[in-house]
Amino acid sequence: MVCRPTGIRTPDNGTKNRCVTTTLWVCFILVMQIYSFFVYLQIVFYFFLNLHHIFSGVTMVIDFNNLEINNLHSQTEFEKKIYFFLEEWFSDSEKVKVQTSGSTGVPKIFDIEKKKMLNSAKMTCDFLGLNKDNVALICLPIEYISGKMMVVRSFERKLKLIVRNPSLEPLKDLNERIDFCAMTPLQVENSLDKIYLIKNLIIGGAAVSESLKSKISQTLKISDSQTKIYETYGMSETLSHIALKEIYPTQNDYFTVFENVSISKDERGCLKISAPDLNSEILQTNDLVEIINGNQFKFLGRMDNVINSGGAKIFPEELEALVKKEIPNEVVFLGIKDEILGQKLIAVIEGEKSDDSIKKMREIQFEKSFHKPKEIIFVDEIPRTPNGKVSRLELLKMIENN
Repeated sequence: MVCRPTGIRTPDNGTKNRCVTTTLWVCFILVMQIYSFFVYLQIVFYFFLNLHHIFSGVTMVIDFNNLEINNLHSQTEFEKKIYFFLEEWFSDSEKVKVQTSGSTGVPKIFDIEKKKMLNSAKMTCDFLGLNKDNVALICLPIEYISGKMMVVRSFERKLKLIVRNPSLEPLKDLNERIDFCAMTPLQVENSLDKIYLIKNLIIGGAAVSESLKSKISQTLKISDSQTKIYETYGMSETLSHIALKEIYPTQNDYFTVFENVSISKDERGCLKISAPDLNSEILQTNDLVEIINGNQFKFLGRMDNVINSGGAKIFPEELEALVKKEIPNEVVFLGIKDEILGQKLIAVIEGEKSDDSIKKMREIQFEKSFHKPKEIIFVDEIPRTPNGKVSRLELLKMIENN
């Protein structure tokens, strides 16, 4: 017989099992609570991180002086596209694919040698005096040569590249100074209050109107900025631009071509370009130009856009430059079919119908009487290509179908 102390019971096996089970459940619940807490912290962290991106407008900064592509974290679709382009750039292939804008025809995709893109990047960086660790900003679609070349220039010169989703207000909420940026005229139009932060700004994709030049000058003179602004000339085949024209603080009429680029005219008066560092072929354009000093030229208009009205050849770009000195809205001159004249000259103005705009148009002193439009049409929005160029073909179809 075994004697046990009074009032003390030894737990049986069932009680022990229940105790172990209870302890395990308590531990499990405790672990789950700790796990849930850290998951919650992670969610909160990413929420505030994304909130920062939304309000700051800056989604990614790529330091090409210390680039580790695997450490780049893409938040937006645009950032992912840049990441994929970087993968393509650092691949073993000697070429990358580029898409044309389609502003003068059907968009197409073609291959470009990386070494020639680097040649183009060096030309621009040398001209603008860009140096290692300078800060650049990309806000152009990466599908096109304009966006790709911003990345390649940053790589070639080891710049820090701020990435912003392409939009009409790419500089919104920007507060830091940057050394280099490329934008379209529409983007500049919507960023006038911020362009003083940019040391070197190039504008491409479409001609810079006289009204925009005036707004730029007025804005920067007030801010006492040291900004230099250039209009670009080029195309996909020339790997972005081969010539720049300063429009602020000095306003030039002629483009100056880069070194190792030579220009001439064909029998039509259209520009021919020889740039062996960029393209092995002589590039024949449909751009009517006036050449001076062998390395400077003035753009007169595209042969494709020439309007033949009653036997007279009209260059719409010249008329648009004149009109935009008086009318702030986008204005496009077109030739529509006419039984008597062949093509009837019309002016299309973007925006609501305005008696003031009509009056200003009628008061403009055109060089020739046949330069005065036979009809003025107002449209809510002029069609543009994805990179901001006016699509004359789409606009013409829109007018003819109404």
